[in-house]
Amino acid sequence: MAMPDEHDPEQPVIEAILKGDRCAFGELARSQGGWVRGVIYGVLGDPDRLDDVAQQVWTNVWEQFDKLRNPKRWRPWLYRLARNAAIDAGRETTRRRRAARHLEESREGRATVERPTDQLAAAETRAAVADAIQSLPVHYREPFVLRHIEGWSYRRIAEVMSMPVDTVETRLVRARRLLREALRDKV
Repeated sequence: MAMPDEHDPEQPVIEAILKGDRCAFGELARSQGGWVRGVIYGVLGDPDRLDDVAQQVWTNVWEQFDKLRNPKRWRPWLYRLARNAAIDAGRETTRRRRAARHLEESREGRATVERPTDQLAAAETRAAVADAIQSLPVHYREPFVLRHIEGWSYRRIAEVMSMPVDTVETRLVRARRLLREALRDKV
């Protein structure tokens, strides 16, 4: 497993936050906001919920920063907070979808709105790829999104997800295989 970078440029910011510096916290949120959003998307797979969940993550970070036991391991700690918030949001989405499905089923006899038949092929392809990524099991989707959408290195993914680089590589290979299978007849 990769060791944390001893020359972490964020370390002075982390130390300032631990002393209660709100400006330093804002700096951390700005510098790390993109990858936090990537983690959320990797788990949740719903771009419409990113802003709300990210805001919740940063609220949790501020409220729980005093629980950070090892300031040099702040990145895995932040990753876990973002991942857990995304999992919670996913559960809420699932509950809402079930309720909506139940409501639809109870409205028998109503006319359904049909999709336009003249959708562009490119839009269909993007939707198929997004659906296929979202359908990946979380343990494959997270590293896939971090690598292929966020552009992270294998080493960085391994560090943040607390796993060996070989495991990251294996999960990415399996994610790509599952995506090829899911998209074989759709694209």
